[in-house]
Amino acid sequence: MQMWMIAMLAVSVILIVRDMAKLIFTDRKKGKPIYDTYPQKEKIERYARSFQKLAHTFYEMPNHQEKLTQTEVWDIFAEVKKRICAECPHMDVCWKQKEYQTNQKVFELLQVIEAGDPDRFLRAQGDWVGECLQASQFTGELQKIFFSAREELLYRNRLIENRLAVAEQLNEVARLIHKLAADVSDISTVPAAMEEKIQKHFQKQHVLVKQVWMLSGQDEKWRIFLTLRTRGGQCMTMKEVARQLSQVCGCRMIPSRESRSVLNSEMKTVLFTEDVNYKVLYGVARITREKETVSGDNYACTCTDDQFVMCLSDGMGSGVEACKESETVVELLEQFVASGFSRETAARMINSALILQRKDGMFSSLDICSLNLYTGICEFLKAGAATTFIRRSHWVETITSTSMAAGLVQQLDFEKTSKKLYDGDYLVMVTDGVLDALPDSNREETMKEIIMQSPEQMPRELGRNILEKVLSYSNYRAMDDMTVLVAGMWKK
Repeated sequence: MQMWMIAMLAVSVILIVRDMAKLIFTDRKKGKPIYDTYPQKEKIERYARSFQKLAHTFYEMPNHQEKLTQTEVWDIFAEVKKRICAECPHMDVCWKQKEYQTNQKVFELLQVIEAGDPDRFLRAQGDWVGECLQASQFTGELQKIFFSAREELLYRNRLIENRLAVAEQLNEVARLIHKLAADVSDISTVPAAMEEKIQKHFQKQHVLVKQVWMLSGQDEKWRIFLTLRTRGGQCMTMKEVARQLSQVCGCRMIPSRESRSVLNSEMKTVLFTEDVNYKVLYGVARITREKETVSGDNYACTCTDDQFVMCLSDGMGSGVEACKESETVVELLEQFVASGFSRETAARMINSALILQRKDGMFSSLDICSLNLYTGICEFLKAGAATTFIRRSHWVETITSTSMAAGLVQQLDFEKTSKKLYDGDYLVMVTDGVLDALPDSNREETMKEIIMQSPEQMPRELGRNILEKVLSYSNYRAMDDMTVLVAGMWKK
């Protein structure tokens, strides 16, 4: 059932995106200015409200049930009476003359069964020998019916969890559609003089520019769409196109990472953005737990036009199963970020996905660092993750978390923090196995000293040095999977 709901959700999103593309590009073909498409924006927002309303409907359905209801308990009584007591000669005595006493004793017996203590149940079963002619059959059947009812309760709760997971995803899709609607209204044509200047400049390079659009943003950076092609069967790299555009705009422009590398005679639309202010190098050092061949830790580093994102996930335990859990987390995050989801939206979608597919007791930590390459502001999002360290010239700062891991509860509260990073700063992310290898007294302070005293400048070598120093505290024995992910930021 849950897979059917997910498939339905995916198909709905695809259809909406198709309609959105039609709404946007239809007006472009007609030559209308993009800022006149507000009626289409309203239609897109109606899609979002529909998803939110559907999610709200799911939330209003019955919630998680901890115990059997009074009605369900009475149903157990009725079933055991039907199976065991119906043909008993003492039926009227037990269930009519002594109804209150019998009900009380059966309630007490149910509490013993629910407690799950075998010794208590055997003693209670022995007490029934003097009370009931079919004591052994009665207590055994009562236990069987109770376990069956409890299994049904657990199944219903699991369906409720799946329903809430889908509701969470519907909400996140609604937020994404709202964002897309806002992006549509942010696209506008550039002033005629600017467009003419760009067209004339590229005409000298044997490139035909058919249309120019601009995507406005809060950071006021240049984001320009060009619909263009080469003339005379020539080819030109997108980097060269960006270099020519930079001369017109007066700032360094670069092609979007999603664009093709070469421009030819085929007409295409390409996004060019103002170059970022910072560059990042990263490296990783890791070791697998003793007697294990596969690490339960996984990581991913991905870069968009303006963001560098690192994710570190520690699956529960170690080995293949832990690896699969954490691998699912980092792969989903990488895909969501590349698709334009915000980090928080991606994290909530991942949490819902883990709830839908999780096995009992399986979960993964989620540790995300998202660095804005224009401003240097880094956003940290943690769920059950170990401390992250920021190394500056003469000191080390910590980012901690006390939130639960992803996949444990439906509506997970992520801990979010923002920090401004500067030229030459390092981010050091670690899994629990690294900190657990340090002395119990003050692990974070010990880790800060290790990081501060490491002379290496390159992230990969810094990570290796940190891991080696940590291993020295445990006689170079890895009692858990250990991963150190390091990124350094420098001004371009």
